[in-house]
Amino acid sequence: MKSITTFLMFVGEQAGKTEEAVNFYTSLFSDSEVLSIEHYGAGENEPEGAVKIARFTLNGTLFMAMDSHLEHKFSFTPSISMYVECESEREIDEVFGALADGGAELMPLDNYGFSKKFGWLNDRYGVSWQLNLI
Repeated sequence: MKSITTFLMFVGEQAGKTEEAVNFYTSLFSDSEVLSIEHYGAGENEPEGAVKIARFTLNGTLFMAMDSHLEHKFSFTPSISMYVECESEREIDEVFGALADGGAELMPLDNYGFSKKFGWLNDRYGVSWQLNLI
């Protein structure tokens, strides 16, 4: 086995927002970049310009993503989250604030006993994030 990679499929209301999300995520984290984005062309199974496959890194870790305009009986769920360990108060406050903008806080940044500062949210694209100050 060569690798295991997180793959995000943007469906429903989020279909068509993959490229925007990838650019947003890579702007938030150091050692992050868009490696490649391939779009659907005219006459393919998705609307022209939709993302067929995007490859990008966040903090040096490879991720992949795509748009799917097909009707699915699923979307993103908070039962699977991106877990981010932050090294400073400033870092966790800035990243949490950016991700929460237009999203929904599930657990606002606070001391919950198991962590001196922790927060959980769904971002504007429906992706779930847990941030922890270490």
